[in-house]
Amino acid sequence: MNEQKTAALVAVNLSEPSEIANKSVTKAVRLLRELASRPKTGATVSTLAKAVGISRPTAFRLLYSLERTGMVDRIDNNYILGSEVSRLGRHADPYAGLAARAQPLLRELADQFNETVTLSVPNAKDELDLIAEAAGSHVVGTTSRMSHHMIGKQFPLHASSSGKVLLGEWPIKKIVGRLPERLDAFTAHTITDRTALLAELDQIRESGFALIDNELEEELISLSLPVRDSSGNLVAIVSLNGPRYRFGPDRIPEGLHRMQQLVERLVDVFWQDSTIA
Repeated sequence: MNEQKTAALVAVNLSEPSEIANKSVTKAVRLLRELASRPKTGATVSTLAKAVGISRPTAFRLLYSLERTGMVDRIDNNYILGSEVSRLGRHADPYAGLAARAQPLLRELADQFNETVTLSVPNAKDELDLIAEAAGSHVVGTTSRMSHHMIGKQFPLHASSSGKVLLGEWPIKKIVGRLPERLDAFTAHTITDRTALLAELDQIRESGFALIDNELEEELISLSLPVRDSSGNLVAIVSLNGPRYRFGPDRIPEGLHRMQQLVERLVDVFWQDSTIA
């Protein structure tokens, strides 16, 4: 299932013409990303050129320019990220640009179902940051905790569909170390037994999506799908949420289909330069 999704994600075309982008800038960014994956060891010009798929002379020219601006440092024959990258990073909002670009896509799905759509990303604390949302017209005025203005809020991993997607990425040893045997109940339907939760996580890994039905709050259904990079790593989670009387079990197949289409389009939001030579 994951291999099929990854292949579909990689195959997505860019939404904007490639000639608009400056290819030298794009290649330089690829070099920086490759160095970021080697924070301790760094890499030589030849290694970097091969990794990002450009010629050695091109890589050398770009690295020389990046070195002059402090974006990379050279130690003997190895390049590493420079102090200027760290300085700029301290001033950056990690989610602002991503959320702004994803917002119109979330809005489309929210309007199709007249429900709430959210985008969450994993953070360094093994939690999820809800960074963007869109709500259909039916959501206005509701009292549900999954209604509008959820950005920045945290939800229990074991009782939310997005949380279950994240837990499904963890090895069993990590889950057992982080979650107690008895889990907090939010409704009469919340899974409170860790063993039962582990069994459900197996099903989520197999199916590729997570569903909660009356588990976080009464009459709430929530579907979540993972967004993965070209290596299959989880980078974000899309969720579609609605009350059972409107977004009932009969709409789940349609919801999953539309959400998969959204996931494939979101790939461009995360990696807009992934197919530029």
